[in-house]
Amino acid sequence: MAQQPKRQRPNTKTAASAPNEEQRAFVDSKRGVATWKEVNEWLRWRGIEDIECITPDLAGVPRGKMMPTSKFTSNTSLALPTALYRQTISGEYPAETGSFRHDPQDGDVKLVPDLATLSAVPWESDPTAQVICDVVDPAGKSVEYAPRNVLKRVLSLYERQGWRPAVAPEIEFYLIAVNDDPDYPLQPPVGRSGRRIVPGQSYSIAGVNEFDDLIDDVYHFSEAQGLEIDTLIHEEGPAQLEINLRHGDPLELADQVFMFKRTLREAALKHGVYATFMAKPMQGEAGSAMHIHQSVVDIATGNNIFSKADGTASPLFFSFIGGLQHFVPKALVTMAPYVNSYRRLTPSMACPVNNAWGYDNRTTAFRVPHSDPQARRLENRLPSSDANPYLAIAASLACGWLGMMREVVPDGPTAATANQGTVVDLPRGLLEAVSLLESESAFDEVFGRDFIDIYAGVKRGEFETFMRVISPWEREFLLLNV
Repeated sequence: MAQQPKRQRPNTKTAASAPNEEQRAFVDSKRGVATWKEVNEWLRWRGIEDIECITPDLAGVPRGKMMPTSKFTSNTSLALPTALYRQTISGEYPAETGSFRHDPQDGDVKLVPDLATLSAVPWESDPTAQVICDVVDPAGKSVEYAPRNVLKRVLSLYERQGWRPAVAPEIEFYLIAVNDDPDYPLQPPVGRSGRRIVPGQSYSIAGVNEFDDLIDDVYHFSEAQGLEIDTLIHEEGPAQLEINLRHGDPLELADQVFMFKRTLREAALKHGVYATFMAKPMQGEAGSAMHIHQSVVDIATGNNIFSKADGTASPLFFSFIGGLQHFVPKALVTMAPYVNSYRRLTPSMACPVNNAWGYDNRTTAFRVPHSDPQARRLENRLPSSDANPYLAIAASLACGWLGMMREVVPDGPTAATANQGTVVDLPRGLLEAVSLLESESAFDEVFGRDFIDIYAGVKRGEFETFMRVISPWEREFLLLNV
């Protein structure tokens, strides 16, 4: 792993007079505030002028409203149209099909700020803050299909059992030279050496150092928002990097991934390059994943339920694995949400194409890393970095929960290389994955039927949009040969 250089905390003081030590600790706190009184203090000390109230849509794109601080703190009602949750990534509204329906009135849903997520927007020139919002209907009831609420629903299933899951996401991404014509293939950017970055740079410190100034800004922006980066490495692809976040509460980690994606794009633009979380941005190069490490603790004792008292793996651990093996292929569309996602899930491209599991075997979908009993965990290596983090984490935990509740018995562990050859034990395309999600009745309990219907309808609409585009392959091999 690449060693992080020591970096100074950003200067967040904007008040005219210096705060005392107690106030300074409050101003520099990493996890926002708890009450509206604290909100006013937090905003006043930082001299915040504007607030961005944001929430993730189905794609994980930040949606919301920006307003002056005075309006935010005056109990203003915030609303968004329901149509935002029936919109494709290209901004279109698919035709109604099957159980997918539009709201005929395009009524409002309300945004309720989660004050614990209040943080600075460090790339803005004027003092600006942001807060992630939950989505409720006009009566105050949680909107079932909103991604943050989907994850909360899954976490409530664990809470009923007296359990609390913990996750640690690892997010891969590419830095890309500016490209304003989508017909041209993407290229890696030029680093500080003056040359384009080449592939094959896994764990290369020199590869990371090519973008030192950009990475400094990523650290600076992240720290100012309370995003806790654990490590950063260079991955296999040209200018492909990976950020690992510290393990913790799944909702907080999903929030951090949501914010980190935005942070990285802003830092990259500041340095004249793009940052992309596409699953497969470059033909012939490695795809980008969002690996999710998962464990579960007993709330009453604090013990990891994946380990028995003698330190060996528990039956619940194996049932969790069995649940992922059985249910994840049917929930894959939440972890591989676009046509492009399935270009990553191909043999011999350093990613799993199976539902196998193994001990410290990176060629399997589900890897058990070496650890002590209290840290026993499972890594889900199937999600791609284009996935909505709330939905990918929710789906992975839901599949494990179903396995434990149904005592699903997993296959034996795989020690061989499992991602070579031509066999793919997963859906090969978006439509197949959507059909599997809809057909699994067990998902009604963990996700809610409203979410499944809306998500499936949007994904089918995105596929139809994709089918309108004629690819270079078709022009190359069909134009004069058929």
